[in-house]
Amino acid sequence: MRRRRPGAVRPLCGLALSAVLLLPTAAPALADPARAVPAADGERQGLPPMPSALDPDADAVECTAASREKAGKQDWSRQRLDLARVRRHGDGAGTTVALVDTGVRAGAAGLGDRVTARGAAGDDCVGHGTFLAGLIVGEGWGSTRLPGVAPGAKLLALRGTDERGTPDAALVARAVRDATAAEADVIAVGVALPKRDKELTSAVADALDAGAVVVAAATPDPPTANATRETPTRTYYPAGEPGVLSVADMLPNGARPGGALPTDGVDLVAPGAGVVSGGPRGSGHYLGAGASVAAAYTAGTAALLRAARPDETPGQIVHRLTATAYPADIPQLDAYAAVTTVLGDTDAAPARTEAEPVTVRDTAAADRVADRATVFVLLGTAGVLAVLWAVVALPRARARGWRPADAARD
Repeated sequence: MRRRRPGAVRPLCGLALSAVLLLPTAAPALADPARAVPAADGERQGLPPMPSALDPDADAVECTAASREKAGKQDWSRQRLDLARVRRHGDGAGTTVALVDTGVRAGAAGLGDRVTARGAAGDDCVGHGTFLAGLIVGEGWGSTRLPGVAPGAKLLALRGTDERGTPDAALVARAVRDATAAEADVIAVGVALPKRDKELTSAVADALDAGAVVVAAATPDPPTANATRETPTRTYYPAGEPGVLSVADMLPNGARPGGALPTDGVDLVAPGAGVVSGGPRGSGHYLGAGASVAAAYTAGTAALLRAARPDETPGQIVHRLTATAYPADIPQLDAYAAVTTVLGDTDAAPARTEAEPVTVRDTAAADRVADRATVFVLLGTAGVLAVLWAVVALPRARARGWRPADAARD
């Protein structure tokens, strides 16, 4: 029998040693769900933030300045929603989305001629409403192609805030009624109020009765940096109204941001961190975050469904959005599944009558399991190396009479 050469097993040993060295870095990637999706690339592009409101105590109003920066690539949110494939199944043409926020500048870059503004809503000093409009009906200009979900839809801009972006229940209620009178197919409310308002409750009920899908931000956008007092869990409105689709923001890993305001009764989460869109002045880009961003993406998807399924009721559209969502503790918006999935009996969609508690995914148990699995793999690999050593080294040592290799050569 021909003796096995020592060099013949070195590649095997080298591969095994490489596996041992790589396992400590590979195992965390398996244990960390955040690494399974693209990072929020917009946060690394040096873009200015888009505020949801201006300082209410400032002596003079200074509107959000034009951004001098442009995004170098598409952000994670559009990739997560798979908008390139969604676009093949429609663009929302023939529908109208009413956006209740800080207003929308009709001539803003990327919005074309699809925006109509009522009254003061045509002057967007804050810029937040224009930012959201780009996520809903933006045509995606420039080399980075940052389209909205429903670029073929029309958008009706309505103001639910004062000039500085502070929300007001009476303004929101009036805006919802204006949207209903305009026969909007989808009403997106980007503001969230901490108290229920009788007039707003009535306006939302009338909008639903008229056949509109009402989508609202589950919470106000991220609090200011100097907000240190812990905010108790509460329901915000109109997201808490029966029949309204309450939408919260999520990170690339599907969890809610650590600094998000606590709430209950959330129906859906959608991308709401490191999202890129345009503003009311100039052709630069901004970064936006918050539940209002997630609500805008969801409203755009609802417009696609209304265009593709004009005979479905608002309740059926809401049911489709939640039933086709990616399953998680809080279902995650899946725009492509919403427009392509064939459902069964959507008439059985239940109406939400009271808020349900929200739980954020706890990955601690999964992390512990992954850590134990890593230890087992390391031990198993060590065992394989021991066997290889025994198969190769022991016969050679026996042939030398158990003398050291140098002594045997002498």
